[in-house]
Amino acid sequence: MKIGIVGAGLVGATCAYSLVMRGTGREVVLVDADRKRSEAQANDIFHAVPFAHPLRVVPGEFSDLSGSHVVIMSAGVSQKPGEPRIELLGRNAAVFETIIPQILEHAPDAVIVVATNPVDIMTHIAAQYARNRGVASTRIIGSGTTLDTARFRTLLANHLGVDSQHIHGYVIGEHGDTEVLAWSAVRVGGMSLDEFCHQQDCSLNEEARADIDEKVRNAAFHIIAGKGATYYGIGSALARIVDVIIHDQRSILTVCTPKEQVEGIADITLSLPHILGGSGIISTLTIPLSDEEKQALIASAQSIRQGLEGLHGRG
Repeated sequence: MKIGIVGAGLVGATCAYSLVMRGTGREVVLVDADRKRSEAQANDIFHAVPFAHPLRVVPGEFSDLSGSHVVIMSAGVSQKPGEPRIELLGRNAAVFETIIPQILEHAPDAVIVVATNPVDIMTHIAAQYARNRGVASTRIIGSGTTLDTARFRTLLANHLGVDSQHIHGYVIGEHGDTEVLAWSAVRVGGMSLDEFCHQQDCSLNEEARADIDEKVRNAAFHIIAGKGATYYGIGSALARIVDVIIHDQRSILTVCTPKEQVEGIADITLSLPHILGGSGIISTLTIPLSDEEKQALIASAQSIRQGLEGLHGRG
């Protein structure tokens, strides 16, 4: 199967490399406004194929996305020092105005996975273009809090001393400052967090929870401060999302997709646990939340809604 990636920067290229390492698909097409960059990235990644799986990795144009099962949208502009968030939104919205219609034209049957930040709002914008062409919103998804959820499970597993694959916990809401760690819904080996800690005689006090929360919420900030950008985590998360779609695995992931309403906030795009399959979003799961977590989710949705209204207010 063919997988398209629009934007051959650090995130797009790392995703392509992750796909080769996983052996997902048969052909990866890299499209970028800078043809030299897409050619260089494709060649570099293709040279790793003999050490991994037999995929074709090639540079291309939008027309080469034809027949793609999935197209990842990772193109966009970076935030300038001191630039207001709404200005970044405006510049990336202009990028989407040019690119999303071309993806829809050349790969009308593809599931589009948005990675460009702020991913909730950019996914919402992409879905608007899709609806205008009669494409269901369920085929437009964003990476959302997939990586945040992985960070949460990894840090919690490390604290509890168990394999992270046996931790079921979710980060929901905005992929950003207002995201919500749903502590009350965490299950470890089928047990509630409190029951597991009681059985194993381990401690998870408020100080430990606050430390995990800070490390999840501010992970990108710390990584960017140290090396300028994040790409390994999100590249791997995108490859996982693509693998689920390509193989119709019907996995539960905290991607973001447009919803008619969430906790009373209408027409909003944010992350919740979704069952994801070959054609995109199959259904949305409702997980138990404490009253405090519900209020935090409402605040997160309101933050996204304010960003959308601010963007529309710019004309």
